[in-house]
Amino acid sequence: MDSTPHPSSPSAFDLVSSALGRYFPSGGAAAAASPADAQDPTVRHRVPDDPTAGRQEQILGAVNLDRDLIVTRCNLDAPVFAGLDAVVGRPFVDLLPPGDVPTVTRRLRQVVETGEAHVARIQRLRRGDGSELVVSMSILPAAAPAEGLTVSLIAMARRLHLYAAETAIGTSLDIGETAQSLAESLLAWGDVAAVDLDFAVWTGEGVTGQAQGRIRLRRAALVPDRAWPEGYVTPGDDLPSDASRMLAQAVLRDDAPQTIVIPDREAVERVLGSPRLVRALVPGDRSAAVACIPLVLDSVPPVVLGVAEVWRRADSPFRDSELLDLQELVARTAHHVDLARQHQREHTQVLALQRRLLPRTGGDTIEIASVYHPATPDSAGVGGDWVNSFPLPDGRTALVVGDVVGHGLGAAATMGQLSMEARALLSAGLAPDEVLEHLDKTVTLLDDAESGLTAGYSALGSTCCIALYDPVSHHVTLSSAGHLPPVLVSPDGHAGPLAVRPHPGLGAEFAVREPLDVLTFRAPPGSLLALYTDGLVEDPAVPIDEGIGRLADAVSTVHPWDTLQQAARHVVSALAPVRQRDDVTLLLARMIGYRKGDTATWRLPARDDAPARARAQVSALLRQWRTRDGTQDKVLLLVSELVTNAVNFATGPITVRLIRAGHGFLCEVGDTGNGRPRLRRGGLLDDGGRGLHIVHRLTTRWGVRWTDTGKVVWAEVAR
Repeated sequence: MDSTPHPSSPSAFDLVSSALGRYFPSGGAAAAASPADAQDPTVRHRVPDDPTAGRQEQILGAVNLDRDLIVTRCNLDAPVFAGLDAVVGRPFVDLLPPGDVPTVTRRLRQVVETGEAHVARIQRLRRGDGSELVVSMSILPAAAPAEGLTVSLIAMARRLHLYAAETAIGTSLDIGETAQSLAESLLAWGDVAAVDLDFAVWTGEGVTGQAQGRIRLRRAALVPDRAWPEGYVTPGDDLPSDASRMLAQAVLRDDAPQTIVIPDREAVERVLGSPRLVRALVPGDRSAAVACIPLVLDSVPPVVLGVAEVWRRADSPFRDSELLDLQELVARTAHHVDLARQHQREHTQVLALQRRLLPRTGGDTIEIASVYHPATPDSAGVGGDWVNSFPLPDGRTALVVGDVVGHGLGAAATMGQLSMEARALLSAGLAPDEVLEHLDKTVTLLDDAESGLTAGYSALGSTCCIALYDPVSHHVTLSSAGHLPPVLVSPDGHAGPLAVRPHPGLGAEFAVREPLDVLTFRAPPGSLLALYTDGLVEDPAVPIDEGIGRLADAVSTVHPWDTLQQAARHVVSALAPVRQRDDVTLLLARMIGYRKGDTATWRLPARDDAPARARAQVSALLRQWRTRDGTQDKVLLLVSELVTNAVNFATGPITVRLIRAGHGFLCEVGDTGNGRPRLRRGGLLDDGGRGLHIVHRLTTRWGVRWTDTGKVVWAEVAR
């Protein structure tokens, strides 16, 4: 059957126009406000709805266009369309805000060319006075043989607009974006909309009440976006303190949050009472009436997070139904604002912990630089990536990088626990592989935890890499648990990843757990070591090896006299993906080491004359270094006690090493014994253990670290 419309068939324009009078007859004048009601402008002032207003308010209109999108016929006689200058012979796009012209023009031409209707587009139309009307716009092709199209306009019914607004608000956990979405939705009820939030909401603090003296409102959002007069409060600005108190007291009238309406310019000026406040809060001469709606948390007692303000012309008073819709929308938004506040608090805590773990500085023997970029500015992107570097008491430097599974407070708590545990174990003298074995057990235990910050969170599969740099031997000892291999750049510029054996990561099942390897390599002065997390090199479009290769190429361009922190930022900006899906972390370490003349090492047999020989060698070196007599005596006594202890309790050769550092002297005595020296409280008649008490008194700190062949007892003497 031929479905082509008959030439006499009514056009879409005629069908829509006929519906205007058939289903939505005009009428229903608004009731005038009583002069007595305006005496108290803080009383909720509004125009009551006519009982039949729902049937009599006309909201449907139609505009006919030719193929050039010029208006040929128009039926926008309903009062709701007042101010829309749809003049025959003018382009339809004159009714649109400038920013919407390209998109709507493209849609109109698509309907002309394809004949397929485009329905129910939420669109703003611009009135002659600059205000806007929100409509549901459908674009319909004209019935054959006519050409062109018909645009039907339905002034946005409030319930439909509420639904559209609720789907737009709360899609982000950013406080500013949530407030902006609310303000944009409120603009359908007025000419200007603003959202002011309690300052504690911005910081993530708990808002428990409106205590006098603590009230501080900050403008979070303001629409439309245009140039405002000097002195007017715009987003990011704090409201004047007296304005904050006034708004807070108004919406908490009689200790209960409520909406207030100030009906005209005279009442607004009388309430504000100050030209300065009028300039700060009133958006312009045309916007003279305002509705203030509190953002209230549904609690006992109710908590006000802020105030939403809708400004409109005084000749268009607020109806009861409009105020109810405003209250409903703002009330639902308050929940999203509170979620954003909680998210901001969590974000602040996580980021503070993460920043605290970042290396502060290097030292005389190593230069450190680090960069950390969360995946997104909000806390949804703050994950468990962390880097740390710190000097060990024995003169070495520890470099640690880790990637904890997941995001948020649980990941941050685990990250902090693993970082602090690694630091404590490394400071106690454990080797990198031994530290990772302990971290592996910790992750397994945390996975079983049923309470605390990590409840319901699993860190299984987290990764970690630990490197220890010895500035005397210029060797690096490294071990990795599932982490990507570090990149080493030699002084001659050659760069490449280290050959680290893969490992399943921390907390792996016992059946698949592999022994941790230890890689020791030489890093002469001028070498550059890059430790990083996978967010820097992972790209779904390229293999991971290619990403690591790009990192090696980028790090190899760092010149020896380049500022390391600036070089690290340059590497990250060159490699980090435009759309980050994971945190990006980079740690660069430039090896410096001790100068050759600042260290000396002697190897002695474990005989009774070893202490005397050690004192003679050290004494000659201290005189060469022109050490003060008092310091020289302390160092000689210290060396004598440590060597004597090694002779008495160990076997094999003894190694003595003396280092001149900026803060003092570091003395190390290594042997092949496996006993751990311990400082004990002895009796008056005890002969043993006095040597360690002497060492304890002479030094600023001392300790033990373990090696493959035995142990090293180290001690530090201040100059």
